[in-house]
Amino acid sequence: MTTSHVTTGTPATRIEAARLRGRDYLSELDFTAAEIHHLLDLAAELKQARRAGTETPRLTGRRIALIFEKNSTRTRCAFETAAADQGATTTYLGPDSSHLGHKESVADTARVLERMYDGIEYRGFAQQTVTELARHARVPVYNGLTDECHPTQSLCDVFTMREHSGRPLEEISFCYLGDARNNTARSLAVMGSLLGMDVRIAAPRALWPDPELVAECLPLSDRSGGTFTLTEEVEEAVAGADYLYTDVWVSMGEPAETWHERIAQLLPYQVNAKVLAATGNPDTAFLHCLPALHDSRTELGAELLAEYGLDALEVTDEVFESPASLVFEQAENRMHTIKAVLVATLGA
Repeated sequence: MTTSHVTTGTPATRIEAARLRGRDYLSELDFTAAEIHHLLDLAAELKQARRAGTETPRLTGRRIALIFEKNSTRTRCAFETAAADQGATTTYLGPDSSHLGHKESVADTARVLERMYDGIEYRGFAQQTVTELARHARVPVYNGLTDECHPTQSLCDVFTMREHSGRPLEEISFCYLGDARNNTARSLAVMGSLLGMDVRIAAPRALWPDPELVAECLPLSDRSGGTFTLTEEVEEAVAGADYLYTDVWVSMGEPAETWHERIAQLLPYQVNAKVLAATGNPDTAFLHCLPALHDSRTELGAELLAEYGLDALEVTDEVFESPASLVFEQAENRMHTIKAVLVATLGA
């Protein structure tokens, strides 16, 4: 069984578009598979229009508040450029720019911002914070990243896979290697399971996702006709995979001393030329949500080289800079897919 694909311009698409107006996007499961397909089709349409210079603004006069408790490059730039392309304006509230959670409750902040803005984006720590913002705001709220999930990233990821392969998502396999407990891994697992994909996760057992997430993904995968594999064996996980995906081994907010333990645990899961070859698939592509520690040309990379003698962590420079790497196209696609979410939920 495969998940039905909704094509742009059909009556079904118009129905999905109407259903998305005014909706929050806090996790992948806020939307059905059909609604996700509608967003992917819309993102493709918007990307094509931007490149052709024929984009039509659909958000003129809209205002969006961007709350960032964590630093950001791609998420902030994607929201700001997506909004600007569509005629909307944004206000950036950085880690020290608002009273959220310090002198003012999440509920009060939500009720203030809803009177000034048409949408609110939040990037921070607790999923409960973005959930509470949505509970008290009468405008759409978007999850730009929490410790639990990263739904705008997973939307971008499946868009990139579909766009690059030219095949339906139900025919695509991907393998995530690394710390499978982090937000990116969790979101990929849920999104892939929802959409009927062949989802593989390779990680040491100590870094497997929590049982509650697995219990959520398995029935999703069963219903959508996909598969969900969780294993410690790298070669088993990557065999035949269309995409290999990894992320940094220590997430924002974790202490620096965590590096020693993670390197010992995850070095066997590094995406390198040997792992890429182990897929047996000459067309396997590489994905990463960025930033990536693929060399020692950053301050952190230089520190890790000096302390551990490693010039790359989760992915080698050889793979990162290879023709198999789609990471910068993937980064651009954050803008197109976020734009699709904004247009679908805020557009007329």
